[in-house]
Amino acid sequence: MLSEPSTATVRATLPAVGAAIGDIADLFYRKLFDAHPELLRDLFNRGNQASGAQRLALAGSIAAFAAHLVEHPDTRPDVMLGRIAHKHASLGVTAAQYDVVHTHLFAAIAEVLGDAVTPEVAAAWDEVYWLMANALIAVEERLYAQQGVVAGDVWRDWEVVSRTEETEDVATFRIHPADGAPAPDFHPGQYVSVQVELPDGARQIRQYSLSSAPGSTLRSIAVKRVRGGGAPDGEVSRQLHERVRAGDRIRVSAPYGDLVLRSSDAPLLLASAGIGCTPMLSMLEQLANDGHAAPVTVVHGDRSPGTHALRADHAQLTGKLPDAAAHFWYENPEPGHPANRTGQVDLTGLVIASGTHAYLCGPLPFMRSVRTQLLARGVPAADIHYEVFGPDLWLARG
Repeated sequence: MLSEPSTATVRATLPAVGAAIGDIADLFYRKLFDAHPELLRDLFNRGNQASGAQRLALAGSIAAFAAHLVEHPDTRPDVMLGRIAHKHASLGVTAAQYDVVHTHLFAAIAEVLGDAVTPEVAAAWDEVYWLMANALIAVEERLYAQQGVVAGDVWRDWEVVSRTEETEDVATFRIHPADGAPAPDFHPGQYVSVQVELPDGARQIRQYSLSSAPGSTLRSIAVKRVRGGGAPDGEVSRQLHERVRAGDRIRVSAPYGDLVLRSSDAPLLLASAGIGCTPMLSMLEQLANDGHAAPVTVVHGDRSPGTHALRADHAQLTGKLPDAAAHFWYENPEPGHPANRTGQVDLTGLVIASGTHAYLCGPLPFMRSVRTQLLARGVPAADIHYEVFGPDLWLARG
């Protein structure tokens, strides 16, 4: 809980800080990477830094946390904190790195806001920072303990057992621990981080959802090659597509992620777009294994049937459930595809059962659209769960 004097100060200065948070984030990252170039090389996503996406995510999370402390002083934004903590744990973030961030973030705040940062203002925002940082550290320590790893030491060598080309731009890698030890347990919907050494020596990290259900000795990840469209291609996806074959080894983290299938007999809606189908496949396989009997509505949007990765699996796993239906929308469908399943996903006409819990994964505009439609259909906001691939800009864009 934020102290009363700091609450008053943060409330008074939040508009000014919010207006400048983008400039603060830009300067913070410049200072951080000047002092610690290894963080940009081996921890932060260089592509997201170049595009500015990570800056927006940082700005959004800090502003949202501060606003929550002021507007809802008796609660914490645990959903937001949990999502950030899972991502940090998958990267091996340590408590000591929060001190490093603090140093450069507050130097940036002081430089951008100048004389407006009085001792009282600095103390109030320092309190906000450490409330957020300490909450994240506590959650991350629990996540590390649950996986039986030491903070920061989340990496193991895994061997690629097989590789399957799903579409022109998507390949599935089936992997197992190279040391022969059991693969760590995970929950359907979770992801792993994959660390790849690039030609310049950098060890860049990306997250990929586990696309099969728990229980197998193998784990599967489907990697979409990120094509720049005028900008550079995705560094890690390009390296995996061009260089990694069966028999090769890659560095993989313990599994994390808070978009997990809750144990429930409730009706479900699993909505995805593009490569966002991968966590849904893991959920569908687990539901089939568990004999889930309640209604399941599967919704997916893609450019065309040819770009719909794991399309056959998507349909087959849905068909294993006793009361499930799959609805696929394509912007460029094959001849004969229903007109009402052409274009963007539109839930009009679909039966949304009372008590439905929804899980969403895909690009942010897609999830915003589906969430808006679900809310209009009476699904409570608390029952709509989502996962963002890349920086979480949901908060940053309001």
